[in-house]
Amino acid sequence: MKTHFILISILILALAVPVSASEPVDVSKLQYPKLNKLEIPEVKRATLDNGLRLYLVEDHELPIFRMSVDIHCGAYLEPAEKVGLVGLVGEVLRTGGTSRWTGDELDELLEGIGGSVETFGGTTTCGAGIRVLSEHTDLGLEVLAEILRRPLFSDDRIELARVGERSAIARRNDEPRRIGNREFAKLIYGAESPYARHPEYTTIEAVTRDDLVGFHQTYFRPENVQMAVWGDFTETAVLEKIKQLFSDWERGTASVPPLPSVEYTYEQKVYFVEKPDVNQSQVLIGHIGGLMTDPDYADRIVMNTIMGRGFGSRMVDAVRSREGLAYTARSVYGSGLDYPGVFYNYTATKSQSTGKAIREMIKVIKSMQTEPPTEDELTRGKDSYLNSYVFQFDTRAEVVNRMMEYDYYGLPDDFLQQVKTRVENVTADDIVTAAQKYLHPDALKVLVVGKSEDLDIPLDSLGLGSVEPIDVTIPPASR
Repeated sequence: MKTHFILISILILALAVPVSASEPVDVSKLQYPKLNKLEIPEVKRATLDNGLRLYLVEDHELPIFRMSVDIHCGAYLEPAEKVGLVGLVGEVLRTGGTSRWTGDELDELLEGIGGSVETFGGTTTCGAGIRVLSEHTDLGLEVLAEILRRPLFSDDRIELARVGERSAIARRNDEPRRIGNREFAKLIYGAESPYARHPEYTTIEAVTRDDLVGFHQTYFRPENVQMAVWGDFTETAVLEKIKQLFSDWERGTASVPPLPSVEYTYEQKVYFVEKPDVNQSQVLIGHIGGLMTDPDYADRIVMNTIMGRGFGSRMVDAVRSREGLAYTARSVYGSGLDYPGVFYNYTATKSQSTGKAIREMIKVIKSMQTEPPTEDELTRGKDSYLNSYVFQFDTRAEVVNRMMEYDYYGLPDDFLQQVKTRVENVTADDIVTAAQKYLHPDALKVLVVGKSEDLDIPLDSLGLGSVEPIDVTIPPASR
């Protein structure tokens, strides 16, 4: 009790002491020391006689060995009637066992050494990854070689993977946001485009084991493979082990077809997905995006930040702060290396403010073409990128994987540094020029996922053209 009394007395005395008011600090006048020079680790490169390319960075800070593998093939190569084939390849490659170990034996082996080897099949790339303690480096590489070169694709694991795909198909309309993302991609690339299509029950059932084996034999060839290696290893020892495991891997006889081009038509139209069990609308507005190799890519980075990336952006100020229509609002100007990304503006707003939110978002997009950024906007737009630049190099993994990617696309090693320099030199006039060139506010695709009877106004009264309903009913499996 005595202790409590003393503490209370001290608190009362502290509160009774007047606090002198200090002058507010003008943060814009704060002086910051110059950042230390960014030291980027050197990436060693090697190419085996069969065309397999290697990128290596030693890092002895932790006793861990890591590797990521890119195989340049993907779902864009699968026939339309067998969409989902490459996803199954990517999963069963690892789970289906090899000529040396069954799938269960691989699980037990990796669990016993506290390691992992994972595989995937993506749209434009398939791949694999290793993470093991450095003392198990040789074993990890042996497992990887078996998986990449001699997979069994066992029937039971193929069926198990099919079950997972069927489950994913059955659940794909559960979340409004996922519906919006999926259907907006179709509006941009086309429903049949490999950049937007997705598996159905019938396409998954059509895939056979022979399809998986055939795809692997055709495209999993050393000339299509890049390996990024980093962690606690000795370069000469790892190179020797990789040569031992992969140098006799024969080149393929078939070349990998190029990625399909994107044909896009700018048009203004509204699309609607009925989802009666929601009380808010998912809104996506936009059109096709661009490429990272566009000469004014840096201008778009700053432009998009000013328009709708984070607090202080025009989109957030208009939709959230000023009008109070949504918790979140943002814009993304997607830029790819292999095909154009998607430019989209997103918000989730209550059903009764859907039309108003759409109008506010379009106003912001238009403002970028007519209202040059203020000095504060321009500074924030640049700093958002420049202040995060160092985090592009804060791990060996980021550095070596980026170098591997740039090498594949024929970009210079200092591509990111070039972008940084261009961002530093972006002007207000550059922003307006980029907006006038890359934004098309009179040819926007508007997608709403929501409950039509609760909307504040009919969507066809927005002056954006007719409304086209989108049916997201899942086609049943064939009997």
